[in-house]
Amino acid sequence: MFSQRPPHVGMWRFARKSMIRSLCCCLLLTVTVITAAIAQQSDPRESRLIVLERLWNESQVNRDSSALDALVSNRFVNTEWDGEVSDKTKFLADIRDPRFKPTSANIQDLKVNFFGDTAVVTGIYHTKGTYQGKPYDHVGRFTDTWVQESGKWQCVASHTSLLKK
Repeated sequence: MFSQRPPHVGMWRFARKSMIRSLCCCLLLTVTVITAAIAQQSDPRESRLIVLERLWNESQVNRDSSALDALVSNRFVNTEWDGEVSDKTKFLADIRDPRFKPTSANIQDLKVNFFGDTAVVTGIYHTKGTYQGKPYDHVGRFTDTWVQESGKWQCVASHTSLLKK
């Protein structure tokens, strides 16, 4: 009789242990990936602010000062790419100015950072159009500061600066 196990029994146990280890590694990897995906899901406030930023651009192109009026605070401060500073009244008057004819306004590379009920949104903008009959084509960075009051987000400050071409 055999005093030792046949060689195929030892190989089977090794293969079984190896398979169990592989399954455990796959399970651990799957749990890690799912956990990371859940952690990376965007905050619903972030999604809302991105929608508001895009609405802002659409409102500028359509020269819809009523829509912009709802987006900016009564204490809004705007600093333009050329250094001009304006309040809400001047900002909205500029949007209504018939000499201002934007044709496109796009944003990209948006980042949203929260500080309690305040959010800072940064990104890159590209606007085209004419002002006083002269064409413009601006690419720059923007920083918008939003505050949530009574469940409503309003922009309290906006700053733009041109990027060198």
